[in-house]
Amino acid sequence: MNSIFLPQLQRFLYSHYLLGGLRQAAGILLPVIVLGGGFQLYSMGIIASMGALCVAVIDQPGGPKRYRTNEMLGGIALGTITVALTTFAAGSLWGTWILVPILCFFFSMLNVYGPRGGLIGFACLLLMTLSLREPTSDDTVLLHTLFSFTGGLFYFAFSLLFRRLLWLGEERRTLSMALHATAKYMLARSKFYDVHSDLDATYRDLIKAQSSMAELQQAARDMVLRELPKELKSRGDQDRTTLLFLYTNMVALLDTLVATHTDYHTLRRKLGESDFMEFAHDALQKQSAEVVRIALNVSRRKKTVQRISVKAEIRAMEYELERYKQKGMQQQDPELYGLLLQVLRRLRVAKQTIDHMAANTKRAGTDIPLDQYLEKSLSRFLSREEIQIGLLRSNLRLSSSSFRYAIRVTVAAMLALAIPALAAYFTDASEPINSLANQSNWIILTILVILKPGFAQTKQRNTWRLGGTALGCLLTFILFSVTENKEFYFIALLVAYVMGKSLVQLHYLLSAAFLTISALISFQFLYASSTFVISERFIDTLIGCAIALLCSYVLPKWEASSMSSFAREAQQANMHYLTTGLQYAELNRHYQQAVQLHAANPDSEPVDAAMGAQLAEAETQWQLAKRQVYISFDNFASGFYRMMDEPANRQRDVALFNNLLIQNHVLASQISASIPLLATVESIPPGIQQAITAIQGILHDQPVENTTPTLETEGELAMLAYPLRQMIKASQLIQQDMKGLDHASTTQPLLTAS
Repeated sequence: MNSIFLPQLQRFLYSHYLLGGLRQAAGILLPVIVLGGGFQLYSMGIIASMGALCVAVIDQPGGPKRYRTNEMLGGIALGTITVALTTFAAGSLWGTWILVPILCFFFSMLNVYGPRGGLIGFACLLLMTLSLREPTSDDTVLLHTLFSFTGGLFYFAFSLLFRRLLWLGEERRTLSMALHATAKYMLARSKFYDVHSDLDATYRDLIKAQSSMAELQQAARDMVLRELPKELKSRGDQDRTTLLFLYTNMVALLDTLVATHTDYHTLRRKLGESDFMEFAHDALQKQSAEVVRIALNVSRRKKTVQRISVKAEIRAMEYELERYKQKGMQQQDPELYGLLLQVLRRLRVAKQTIDHMAANTKRAGTDIPLDQYLEKSLSRFLSREEIQIGLLRSNLRLSSSSFRYAIRVTVAAMLALAIPALAAYFTDASEPINSLANQSNWIILTILVILKPGFAQTKQRNTWRLGGTALGCLLTFILFSVTENKEFYFIALLVAYVMGKSLVQLHYLLSAAFLTISALISFQFLYASSTFVISERFIDTLIGCAIALLCSYVLPKWEASSMSSFAREAQQANMHYLTTGLQYAELNRHYQQAVQLHAANPDSEPVDAAMGAQLAEAETQWQLAKRQVYISFDNFASGFYRMMDEPANRQRDVALFNNLLIQNHVLASQISASIPLLATVESIPPGIQQAITAIQGILHDQPVENTTPTLETEGELAMLAYPLRQMIKASQLIQQDMKGLDHASTTQPLLTAS
């Protein structure tokens, strides 16, 4: 158990999640410590911390610095306006009823700008909820707004200084998390060589691991490529060079792993529990463990001492392959022999790449071709997030999922305001309801945290939030019962808040528990309340969870309605990937022929520089197409698994979508395997050209006369025969399943709302 727990603990301690939690906790709590401890202005310190909290929500780990800066400044501006309006409207019952739904709708609509826009909207809604207090005077409104604005500016400056001083640590931790995800993907692939594992379950695990890996590798790409070294004179540039080297090796390792898709059904049927399968499984598991060690050492800035070696497994696989060759497999079943040879070659290349990564975890060599990475074309690999006002306006329609989500949040907020009012009316109708908003804020806060655009995510968060709140209330009750020491409370508050912010993306239940503890201790400091506040907050959480679950059925947009478009985008991405790859392979053949011709006849004209530039651009376009394949496949897989978490009567064509996921993965993998081989052959034989034409025709839904062309299986061409046959098969299955989806869409109603 320690062998599993300790690496996970080390991974968390050296992750950018913990570093981000420490940064956010310090930036949020410092205003309370300074204003409260130094000037006895505890209430103003808490208001400043609320403004800082709004900016801290936006200041998430990873991502480009320029975007984070703009997002935090935008959050400060919108948050200040929100505080001013909310504190002013809190003095009027009708003002609260009008303002809260309007703000909930507007800020929820910011989800049209993606996850970062959703964070800004959530941060402002959180600030609105925390600003719902007793009625205040005009002077108090101005003072409240000023301190909230000051707190936001303080956190902004603190975060920039923190990142400036610890920029290398953040970049290392971001790259480390991407390496951990790559190791998890390698571990998932190793299970294919275990004949006792279920293939369908293994495919599902692999797709989930690839989805997570693509997201974390994009975060590492954004950070590393935006902070490229300019030269190798300064220590900072040397550190950046090290990170660049590690990143490029990580990408090379991934390309090696997905360079082909093995027909594991055939492999298991023909080899079964052979030694070759067992050695391949063990080698991948060992390589995954070594990447985990490298990832930990990258975050800790330690040199990796080579300890885990796969030399024995590779030597044993070479022996087994030689034995198969002596038995005549190369002549009797050349495709199977070529497949085993590919597996062996991939493991060799992966071993060399991992060895290079381990040798350069502390300082990279000086032979890295920096000019290659300083090209402007690299900027096209970075993620783009542009704010367009027209996008918000164009989504003000019932067919927009963001519009439906905004309606759900607005309805839920109105219910949260109504319940305390009704409770007060039936318990004591003669008492004016002055504290309506103050009674509703915890309920609204629970709703905002739980209610998400997707039904499955809302349902999952509902369970986690409720469980985390119950656990947090129980632990806080025990804490209050054991001691009344204020210093101990303050230490517990700091620890709970740091852990709550650090675990929010890793373990939401524990994050909710820690944040509940910090909130309840804060109430104890503010109001010297009894343990009654614990049960009160738990009841409010129950009410908020119930409202969130109820409102998740208001104008829902079920994932099944989007799955067909996800499938088409994945198919189109693969088609573009194949087209750009063939263009690159053709240009590379012409370029190599020109180079060989000039080498044979030095008196001839040298190779045209324009041809080299065209080749470089073609390769860049192919790599961009591969990135788009990962993005579209990630969207497809994420949508599919969200649909599987929805009610069974809202799921549609599960078998078809599951098969489309697998076949699109197969097709992309075989394209990655075949294009480098096509780029190196002197000329394309008729059978291979016929196969390529057939694949393109099938993907474009064109009639193809012969989809089983004769493929050469001699020499290196045998290495092309297998991936091309797999591409034909995958293309046919994709075409068949897409037609099945079109037929199903005409016979089944579109699932958009209930």
